[in-house]
Amino acid sequence: MPLAEAANDRGASARGLYDKLEDRILARDQVGASECYYDLARDGRPLPEMLREAVRIHGPYTHVPYHERIDDGFVNFVNNDHCLLSARATLHLSKWLPAEMAGLPMAQTIWYIPTGLDIWNQKINKAPGHYARGMAPQKNAPPKPVVHWPDQEPERLDGPLRDRLDQWMTLVHRGRVLEAYRVFLGLMQNKSERKAVLAELVFAGLIDLQDRAFLNRSYTTGHKSYRARATVELGTVIGWDDAHAVLYAGALDIAVGPRWYSTYEMACNCITHYLEQQKISAIPYAGASAKELALLKNSEPLTATEAEAFLEIVLRQHEPAYLEELSRLLLAGKGPRQILDVLQVGAAQVLLETQDSLNFSISQHCYEYCNTLGWFYDSFEHPQRLKLLYSAASFLNRNAWHQKNIGDGRAYVAELPAGAERMSEVQLLEHTMAAIVALDGPQAVAWAKAYLASSGDRQTLVQQLALTACRLGNDPHNQEIAQCLLEDYAKNRSFDRDRLLLACVQHTAAHRKYGDFLECGRRYGRAMGVAALA
Repeated sequence: MPLAEAANDRGASARGLYDKLEDRILARDQVGASECYYDLARDGRPLPEMLREAVRIHGPYTHVPYHERIDDGFVNFVNNDHCLLSARATLHLSKWLPAEMAGLPMAQTIWYIPTGLDIWNQKINKAPGHYARGMAPQKNAPPKPVVHWPDQEPERLDGPLRDRLDQWMTLVHRGRVLEAYRVFLGLMQNKSERKAVLAELVFAGLIDLQDRAFLNRSYTTGHKSYRARATVELGTVIGWDDAHAVLYAGALDIAVGPRWYSTYEMACNCITHYLEQQKISAIPYAGASAKELALLKNSEPLTATEAEAFLEIVLRQHEPAYLEELSRLLLAGKGPRQILDVLQVGAAQVLLETQDSLNFSISQHCYEYCNTLGWFYDSFEHPQRLKLLYSAASFLNRNAWHQKNIGDGRAYVAELPAGAERMSEVQLLEHTMAAIVALDGPQAVAWAKAYLASSGDRQTLVQQLALTACRLGNDPHNQEIAQCLLEDYAKNRSFDRDRLLLACVQHTAAHRKYGDFLECGRRYGRAMGVAALA
């Protein structure tokens, strides 16, 4: 039975609750929306159905006309949709938690959604919410959330799939938002072509990556690829015949400006210059070369020595050193996916070197980009994957130098009290989680290192980190970035993958928090009878 029908088959016990949830979300009522969610959870509604309804409700109001605005001569960044990203992370986090707490990630998603509506007007303090924090509160009743892009009907194209995908990409490139969305809906109608169409959606997000960061607050930090991944994963779980709301929430935004392709253009030319060893000319290039496709099949891992040396270049040297070394590794037979594992460790290292709670914007997004690219490699056989490896290396290099240039980018681990070496693994784990909740990153990392050195069980640590990240609310990055790091820990086959766990500890503790960040977890614990959270 489709989820839409399932939501209606029990009358007021389901459809009525979703109607009430919609009313409370659009009223920007976090507490009321949360209470509706508790009722849905008690009613036994399945997670895919609840995710579908949540996305359906917020989708029209979490688009923006542009991801940048100029207000009285000052350029400002208008954020991407964290409601959808939190929903995606919920799919995975709920599986890692104890059964009685499995509903907590969705509770955090519902808690955030009322604050994530109409970001465009939040930025100029015309609407309340997450991005209006710190501004003087409005005296009058807030306006209704604005729909900036109305939903559309599918538009079918004729011709081979590759030609139709190129036509869609051209519309995206030119910023023809509604036309691109209509064409994408048409492309999705052929079930046999959906996987290729979805791969192109994520690819379009991964190539949209700004080429500088220092002293910028208006940047494209790979967010469209994260939104595209959320679209793919949520739609797959919900079922594409019942997931139009997910496409509206996630696919439409891919053409919204600004769009930045200069990093990816550099990546394309790296193939010609370093791998093909040809001069770059003005002739038009297209596709993936035979040599490029052959190198995609490499599978040899880097040794620990090679990985350390590569990261030293990526993190500490300027361009073009890391481009040359990446090319040398590929030509020497090293696998692209194996190199990406090393880049993930490097991105984790920059998280560990970020100390100021306000300085995680670039470092956390760089990690999520490396995570999303790993998922892309594992999910699709897209022919342009090798180029994207250069994009990821460029982002990581820019990330490391950005942190250094703003005066951060330094590792710091606190000293543990005397006697810590005699503590049990359970005690070390308890101290780690307590330090995270106390928002003491250096202390938390120190305790986590002691736990790992004692041969502490990694899976227990993963579960506790997932739970603690889900307890700390008011910003989806608390649980979303943790989910990315823990997901990669399970898949990464590079040297020193424990660094991903330590980065999860550091980010969860030190990333900026807002208000009472434990409120949502406590409310969920009291409502659902989970004493450990209440």
